[in-house]
Amino acid sequence: MRAGPNRDTWALSGSAIGGDGNGRRALILVENLSVPFDRRVWQECLTLRDAGWQVDVICPRGEKRDTEPEAVIDGVRVHRYPLRAATGGPAGYLREYGSALWHTARLARKVGPVHVVHACNPPDLLFLPALWLKRRGARFVFDQHDLVPELYLSRFGRGKDLLYRAVCALERRTYRAADIVLATNESYRDVAVRRGGKRPEDVFVVRSAPAVERFQPVPSEPELKRGKPHLLCYLGVMGPQDGVDYALRALAKLRDEFGRTDWHAVFVGSGDAFDAMVELSRSLGLDDQVQFTGRIPDADLVRYLSTADVCLSPDPRNPLNDVSTMNKVLEYMAMGRPLVSFELREARVSAGDAAVYAPANDEAEFAKLITLLLDDPEKRAEMGRIGQERISGPLSWSNSQASLLAAYAAACGGRAPVTAGTTVRTRKRLRR
Repeated sequence: MRAGPNRDTWALSGSAIGGDGNGRRALILVENLSVPFDRRVWQECLTLRDAGWQVDVICPRGEKRDTEPEAVIDGVRVHRYPLRAATGGPAGYLREYGSALWHTARLARKVGPVHVVHACNPPDLLFLPALWLKRRGARFVFDQHDLVPELYLSRFGRGKDLLYRAVCALERRTYRAADIVLATNESYRDVAVRRGGKRPEDVFVVRSAPAVERFQPVPSEPELKRGKPHLLCYLGVMGPQDGVDYALRALAKLRDEFGRTDWHAVFVGSGDAFDAMVELSRSLGLDDQVQFTGRIPDADLVRYLSTADVCLSPDPRNPLNDVSTMNKVLEYMAMGRPLVSFELREARVSAGDAAVYAPANDEAEFAKLITLLLDDPEKRAEMGRIGQERISGPLSWSNSQASLLAAYAAACGGRAPVTAGTTVRTRKRLRR
């Protein structure tokens, strides 16, 4: 793309950028999750740290964890601000995002000069503090966790209204400001090139991958099945677009249309649709077979996944889900669990033969596939083996680490050092 003023100058003292990152400083901006609870961001932090970068993170505080205003964790300094999640429609999001931007700018000034500012969406608003840092010599790496226009269409069902056009404009501004884009899969990369106008060589696929040390199977615990032969498990966020309602209706069909009551189901996780999903389960008469745990410690999560016979990935096909990589799919695979999914483009790319696929949004077929897997333990075992091999091979975090470091090298490569205290503006005057 264009060659802006930051492409050939640098505002920090020290040696040239590039190579192993020795002595360089990165600032990672996150708005929608705390860190290290955001597993992708935390893995990126540790990868950069191990490559010699000094890493700071600015993010919101968590409610039950990550509550300290500031902490140094494994050599990464995390700066957190208070943030109340949006309620009450567009006005609530305006309050949330306005507060987040103010706190992010405040803490960025406290952190001081950095070589790279690395902003993670959603929302597509963090280009604003990133631009302020770019004017001081930083390079801007945009880590696109979600396609926000597709998220808006899928979550709110308002169509391409004025707010949709606004989020599209913000996405364009973010792409335009970014020197490098990190995409979570090839579908997102295509969007960055086609819709964002980025050069292909400026877009790097850095797939999310589960930390294998976090997902180590333990012996099965039959008591978690609540007296039933089989355990079904859902793990993940529970928002309007995540399909927990599809899973619950499929389980009702499993009981009513297929006559299967030989299972207990556990739904692990939380989100702004949690209370509605508990109520839906109650209204479907599933109280005695469906358990909602909320967020639980990793050790308990591993116990449930190690005991599960079949895992559920009920994300319906919509503009966002069809092109997004679901973390829960990768985590099921890491634990060697077979899964049922709807037919989604990126679900197939991730899971391959570790999943079986129902036609998009067809709850009856989803239920049918569950019963087929429950009756075929050999197939379940084979699917689990395939999933673990994919996670340890082509989908491993080591591949993503290499891509992340290549992206940072591309962002910062070819830079000449400048003397201490020289700014971008001063350097330009000297060249005149």
